[in-house]
Amino acid sequence: MPIPLVHSIASWFLKKRIHQMELFMKYPAEVQEELRAKLIDKAKDTEIGKKYDFRSIRSYNDFAQTIPITSYEENQAYIERTRKGESNILWPTPIKWFAQSSGTTNARSKYIPVSPESLEDCHYAASKDLLCMYLNNNEGSHLFSGKGLRLGGSKQLYQDNGTVYGDLSAILIDNMPFWAEFSSTPNHDISLLSDWEVKMQAIVDETIQQDVTSLAGVPSWMLVLLNNVLETTGKESILDIWPNLEVYFHGGVNFDPYLNQYQKIISSDSFKYYEIYNASEGFFAIQGQNDSKELLLMLDYGIFYEFIPMNTYGTLDQKIIPLSEVEAGVNYAIIITTNAGLWRYKIGDTVRFTSTSPYKIKVTGRTKHHINVFGEELIIENAEQALKKATLETGCEIKDYTAAPIFMDGKEKGAHEWVIEFKNPPEDMTLFNTQLDLALQEVNSDYQAKRFNNTTLNAPKIHAARENLFYDWLRENNKLGGQHKVPRLSNKRDFIEALLHIN
Repeated sequence: MPIPLVHSIASWFLKKRIHQMELFMKYPAEVQEELRAKLIDKAKDTEIGKKYDFRSIRSYNDFAQTIPITSYEENQAYIERTRKGESNILWPTPIKWFAQSSGTTNARSKYIPVSPESLEDCHYAASKDLLCMYLNNNEGSHLFSGKGLRLGGSKQLYQDNGTVYGDLSAILIDNMPFWAEFSSTPNHDISLLSDWEVKMQAIVDETIQQDVTSLAGVPSWMLVLLNNVLETTGKESILDIWPNLEVYFHGGVNFDPYLNQYQKIISSDSFKYYEIYNASEGFFAIQGQNDSKELLLMLDYGIFYEFIPMNTYGTLDQKIIPLSEVEAGVNYAIIITTNAGLWRYKIGDTVRFTSTSPYKIKVTGRTKHHINVFGEELIIENAEQALKKATLETGCEIKDYTAAPIFMDGKEKGAHEWVIEFKNPPEDMTLFNTQLDLALQEVNSDYQAKRFNNTTLNAPKIHAARENLFYDWLRENNKLGGQHKVPRLSNKRDFIEALLHIN
């Protein structure tokens, strides 16, 4: 079948999904409530369903009052039994796949259940929707005339008691539908190589000979790959190698700190960037328009959403609300109930709604990745806004960073300590320090109050990291590739001390 015909058929099929999206955008509360009821009904005879008497749950209020909010720790015993082959515990469908996630600072692995329903109706459905939205917004696209370069995790899949666990991206690649395998590169064997650095070169060697039209992967690791491509080929622009490249689908970390670096190696005003928001627990939101900073929350993937306003999170006054009660501009922690048996589960992410008709969000950080030792409530969104402003003011570029508190010691006031790896360092580090401090005060009034006249906080302390410091730490801790990310902010000093030790 000629490729242009494949492109036409794929475009027609994917665009049919637009009507269903319009339905959940028009009736979000009804779609979510119907989904919640279906999840409860399906799992009513599971062990967890009997424990909390799912049969008696008739409304959202029943649901909220009956089932407690949980974290991984509360689910771990159930998940371990499921991994060992027991069935009908959290979800009625047998679960074979578990996405292994170690987190960023905790070495202990988590095993997130991936049911057949979540695989098909969430993760793969989202992949089709992403293409659907992109094609709907770009009528002249020739996406399917070439290959999509996917950059997944570095872990292999491991057999254990009849179940399989590994990096989520490896699970998705190993179960990939034929239509996705046909249009993707590198091949299956290279994608699942366990040695990240060996795999990186293998991907370069295979893909530089192909017609790549799209990229997909975490920005930090994709940038490493693209720079390797340029080094191998001796070219200055990625478009010299892949002239038909038209879009990069990215997620996992805030893209803003990387945008300038991508624009330098993909120098085209027509090139598109599309953001996604997914995790081992599910696929949540997709950028719905070209050049948008907002992500459309997808409401029919088998995930029921609840939210905790961050100003009450972890307090005696903690408030949990359904989607219908959220407000724009408020920072929330996400709670999910899924078609893989996670019930009112804290995933650890925070979001801010930019719109409630339809529901659109921006990812603002992690519930554990912030600094609030002195009441400053510094979140990742604040940090990256301030860093962007400071780099513009001083003409430098940042590759990676992390920050932690300097605790008060006797009469000595506290401060924030930063380790920043620059791609192009500022000429005047003192000026950069000043600009970052001022920018943080501008974007965060609580930080500003603590800095006023050095009331509580002294000026930040910044260390310029040696080249590849963060990469070396990730490699030493077996965290190269995939969804592994550098912890940006922390209330503790463990990570920053480890970096300073090897800097």
